[in-house]
Amino acid sequence: MTSSVEYKIPQSVLVVIHTPELDVLLIERAKQPGFWQSVTGSKDVIEENWAQTAVREVQEETGIDVGSAQVPLDALSDWAVENVYEIYPVWRHRYAPGVTHNTERVFGLCVPRGTPITLAPREHTQYVWLPWREAADRCFSPSNAEAILQLPQRLRPVK
Repeated sequence: MTSSVEYKIPQSVLVVIHTPELDVLLIERAKQPGFWQSVTGSKDVIEENWAQTAVREVQEETGIDVGSAQVPLDALSDWAVENVYEIYPVWRHRYAPGVTHNTERVFGLCVPRGTPITLAPREHTQYVWLPWREAADRCFSPSNAEAILQLPQRLRPVK
């Protein structure tokens, strides 16, 4: 049984979506033009596990259906990395009183070149595929840029 929460849960995912060629998908935030990022999002309920949050957020923000024939579930890779960072004061009202830090779990998602993207228009205005170094340079979030820079070392060997 799950329960809804009044405040955002200070546990989120960062999903670096990329092709086998290391082109990385970045999306621009609707409420902050010029702020480019990978898919991010908080747990909806505390019982939701990290992978469930990642799959849901990817679907909501990009329309990519993880677990489909085109993007099987094993294309999602939990990097077992957690970043803890201070929540910007301007966004703290979304969290319970006294919450100042968020834990972010990092995932990679390898998708075929040409995977269709359907943005959530209230959240993002446009997207771009960039070579991994360029994508890291464009990110506004230091943890997002660092995750992208780790991408070549995180790739699974081809079976």
